[in-house]
Amino acid sequence: MRIKEINVWTADLELTRPYTIAFKTVSAVENVLVELVAENGLTGIGAGNPSKEVVGEALADTQAALQPENLEWLKGRDIREFQLLCEEIAQRLPRNPAARAALDIALHDLFSKYLDVPLVTFLGQKIKSMPTSITIGIKSVEETLEEAEEYVGRGFTHLKVKTGETVEQDLERLVKLREVYGNKIAIRIDANQGYTASDLEEFCRRSASLNIELIEQPLKASIVDDLRQLPASVKDLVAADESLLSPYDAFILASPPRACGIFNIKLMKCGGVYAGRQIGTIAQMAGQDLMWGCNDESIVSITAALHAAFSCANTKYIDLDGSLDLAKDVVSGGFIIENGIMRPNGKAGLGVERIKELA
Repeated sequence: MRIKEINVWTADLELTRPYTIAFKTVSAVENVLVELVAENGLTGIGAGNPSKEVVGEALADTQAALQPENLEWLKGRDIREFQLLCEEIAQRLPRNPAARAALDIALHDLFSKYLDVPLVTFLGQKIKSMPTSITIGIKSVEETLEEAEEYVGRGFTHLKVKTGETVEQDLERLVKLREVYGNKIAIRIDANQGYTASDLEEFCRRSASLNIELIEQPLKASIVDDLRQLPASVKDLVAADESLLSPYDAFILASPPRACGIFNIKLMKCGGVYAGRQIGTIAQMAGQDLMWGCNDESIVSITAALHAAFSCANTKYIDLDGSLDLAKDVVSGGFIIENGIMRPNGKAGLGVERIKELA
């Protein structure tokens, strides 16, 4: 079965709750959508959400990479060449991970629909369901507690708190969360490159009684060697995020002495499901745990990440809340979430349906 048509469009999806992290405030989500149409009318959809700060790819770069003249090679190709097509996407768009992700996800959706199975079934499902964390941005103590109350009231048991201002301010918020909720919730933090190595060691020492689950990207992405020098007890808590953009980065991070205990895979950094699972395999060989994260994204790419995550036995954490605060989306479906626990909906492909009036 051959690819007959490729449609590309842009959707600017506003957030219901803008938030602040260490280097910006986010109020809307810029997505580029790709639809692959097969000769029998079957379709696959993918989404790319570029990040200039993390991977150097702006929305205009993603759009340029997905111009019709750059996609002619894909038209007329047989989707049963699936593995080869995944490799060619990576080779043809080496500097555009969001564009790669959009094409890669659309291809995975189309091919698993062709097989008439959920994507996770095609990939090899290892996990049935898992609680996702939901994110609280950098806020005051009062605002943090107010937002936590809302999320816990909605059934979420895992909170990810954005930090990275000062160790003192960060600890104040986390201590208050523990005072209010005790051990009823799991707390993980994302320092967004806001700490120095000495800050990180101080934070770990002073937060030992708070039972922090993990610390996402505490140091600048470029100073991996500083992580290697830290005690194992600190490194075990560290989840590499901005330092992990590719399977090659995964190999470097895992090389002894390892730089972290956890890999945070984001499809928008690595370029889609195919590369994400390559990172997962490297992690498994190196004895690393996996966390699957996201930007603010459409249900399309959140669902793709969920399917990929559940195909890896070493997935220990998911942080796939990126579509929950969208005021609108281009699709519905994809996954089921109950009391913060996510699972695929069991439908073929990604299991999403286009919302025609928003597409």
